[in-house]
Amino acid sequence: MKKFFGEFKEFITKGNVMDMAVGSIIGLSFKDLVTSFTNDIISPILGIFGGVDFSQMKWVIGTKEVTDATTGAVSVVENSINYGAFITGVINFLIMALVIFCMVKLVAAVSGWSKKLIKKGEEEVVEEAPAETTDDILKDIRELLKTQATTEETEATETADA
Repeated sequence: MKKFFGEFKEFITKGNVMDMAVGSIIGLSFKDLVTSFTNDIISPILGIFGGVDFSQMKWVIGTKEVTDATTGAVSVVENSINYGAFITGVINFLIMALVIFCMVKLVAAVSGWSKKLIKKGEEEVVEEAPAETTDDILKDIRELLKTQATTEETEATETADA
């Protein structure tokens, strides 16, 4: 049982799970914002042009009279298909999809810009250091060997004269 709770703790404390939880909370808040935007701004504007409020659109498929046992009041209950609420839901979905698409495009663009800046910085660092070719290195080695050979000949001549 202790192992089970240890694994559960490890699962919960992973960064991905925490990021998902934060994203879900923000998403729910964002959903309320989009719903309000659709219901309070988009639907009334469309209602002006179309003369219809989407949220009130429905198709009544039947009615039933219900009598309250305690008060004796009679009320009519409608059975209806609220297709206006569905249209509002579709508009909410399209707005959220558009905003998410724009956010993903923005993140991709920023990521691309940052990669270009990093690459440009790396290229500047590389350009500052002189690039030696294999031929340059071999020439340097040859000059060192010549210098060393000349030094050895000079030392040998001095020891022979002494």
